Amino acid sequence: MINRIKDLRLDNDLTQKELATQLGMHVTQYQVYERGEVKVPIDFYIDLARFYNVSLDYLAGLTNTPRTLNGKPYTVNRNITITQTGNGNIGIKN
Repeated sequence: MINRIKDLRLDNDLTQKELATQLGMHVTQYQVYERGEVKVPIDFYIDLARFYNVSLDYLAGLTNTPRTLNGKPYTVNRNITITQTGNGNIGIKN
């Protein structure tokens, strides 16, 4: 289960600090959960499920097939904007 917490974060190109901020918690508390140093409360898993739109059974390790909260196949959703500047450079923004 702990690996899935980290894998989802990395798949979504988030730092521990960015995710902790999004979840309204201190980064040190998030790090303790991600490292598996303490038992992770169900409320944290629920917050992660809502944030990533992924089912709790996947987070809990009951299935290896991730699904969204409404049962559809899970995919990483990255909003990427590609821009081209006047000098010909291309910029990518997540």
